Amino acid sequence: MGLAGPYTLQFLIDAVFQNNDRDLLNRITLILIVIFASQSVIYFVRRYLLAYIGERVMADVRLKLFQHLHSLSLSFFNERRTGELVSRMTNDVSTIRGVVTSDISTALSQVLTFFGALILIIVTDWRLTLFMFALIPIVMVISILFGRQLRKLSAAVQDQLADATTVVEESIGGVRVVQSFTREPYEIKRFTDSIEETIRLAMKRIKLGSVYGPMVSFLGFSAVVSIFWFGGNEVLDGRLTAGQLFMFLILTMTIAGSIGQFAGLYSSLQEALGATKRLFEILDTQSDIRSKPDAQPLPKVAGRITFEKVSFAYRDNPDSAILEEISLDVQPGEVLALVGPSGAGKTTLVNLIPRFFDPFEGRILVDSFDVRDVQLESLRHQVGIVPQETLLFGGTVRENILYGRLEATEDELTAASKAANAHEFILQLPKGYETIVGERGVKLSGGQRQRIAIARALLKDPRILLLDEATSSLDSESEGLVQEAMERLMKGRTSIVIAHRLSTIQNATRIAVLEGGSWLNWVRMRN
Repeated sequence: MGLAGPYTLQFLIDAVFQNNDRDLLNRITLILIVIFASQSVIYFVRRYLLAYIGERVMADVRLKLFQHLHSLSLSFFNERRTGELVSRMTNDVSTIRGVVTSDISTALSQVLTFFGALILIIVTDWRLTLFMFALIPIVMVISILFGRQLRKLSAAVQDQLADATTVVEESIGGVRVVQSFTREPYEIKRFTDSIEETIRLAMKRIKLGSVYGPMVSFLGFSAVVSIFWFGGNEVLDGRLTAGQLFMFLILTMTIAGSIGQFAGLYSSLQEALGATKRLFEILDTQSDIRSKPDAQPLPKVAGRITFEKVSFAYRDNPDSAILEEISLDVQPGEVLALVGPSGAGKTTLVNLIPRFFDPFEGRILVDSFDVRDVQLESLRHQVGIVPQETLLFGGTVRENILYGRLEATEDELTAASKAANAHEFILQLPKGYETIVGERGVKLSGGQRQRIAIARALLKDPRILLLDEATSSLDSESEGLVQEAMERLMKGRTSIVIAHRLSTIQNATRIAVLEGGSWLNWVRMRN
């Protein structure tokens, strides 16, 4: 619709002004007002609709990326830094968002404007049009050459942003260690160096883009000057009217402006392509732990666990076995205490049961079902885990306990808290069960976090329980409360405990001593 303006101006010059027709001038003025008002309305509608579609698309991308990340195995996360993944969820998606929500709208408008103007100038004078076509191959070659470099630099900037995000995540997450070692200046320097490198790469990209845009614009407006000279001679020779030349010049400037806009959009597009490549590196990653296509749900189990000559090594170091030909049979309701030096493979052994990892030899059975033959979700539903380092989310006490079973009733929540020796201290908190625990439960003591984790596991009511004791930081009173809560939690359940306390070892049905990835000794406890 904007192209109607130049055509109207040509008509004004050739018909209205030469004939001194004032009435026609008034009518054309009203028509122009209607045209530009309609253009504004159409612009608003187009911009709003495309922005809405773009925002929805990017929300879906974020959601798909988030869902995919949660489908990946622990091996994936062990090999990558958290800050890098956060950067891809935020910085990379934001880079693409700018293109999808705004630049696509501009590009569509410029495409229509460019081809509309091109058709009009071809109809007006084919000889003048040749000046425009002569520039197109030059612009294309420049775009290809610059585009390759822009894409590489954009990917490098996104990688460096991920490094900076990692520094922030690590430094804030380990702020106690940073402050205890008075390493604030060191961390500030790490972040400063990372940011400075980001700026260096970004300025290199900006410099390249700043050369590309003006270069293309210069070529476009050089065409305008050439057309002005050639077209002026056409008017003087009587082969072209002044109105046609005026319209042609406006349309040529419109095309040149569109080419300049394309240059800027092309630079942004290369940045978005670099970010898109990084996102697809994640989306194209397949989890090495997933259910088979024909996997069946695991029925409710009694809780027997059998290891048959299980060997395991981490994917990044396959020649260094963590476990070697482990065989054991844990009966329903039995409590097995795992003991051994650090690095013996105790935690790895426990992590194989819910399929956080798969053994490279042997198999693991739960009630005679191979864990690799059942649906992963149904297996994990029947396994409860209390890790050594208790992880609480930054919400309320209630939300953290209900994480074990979201649909639990108030009575079930309270009963689980009481069984975990947590109810009393929860009521003494400022807002009781609605108290915000802080990131990773930082507002609670170690013993309180442990008891909330036990309450969460009790609420889940699993048939199999995997515990990794963490008592070195607890005082004697907290240790007693946690021990009592753990005994209630293990009652009637098959439990494998990585034991550090004598009381747990004494209360176990059997003790397994693990060293160097192999069984060193078995001890059966007597009541």
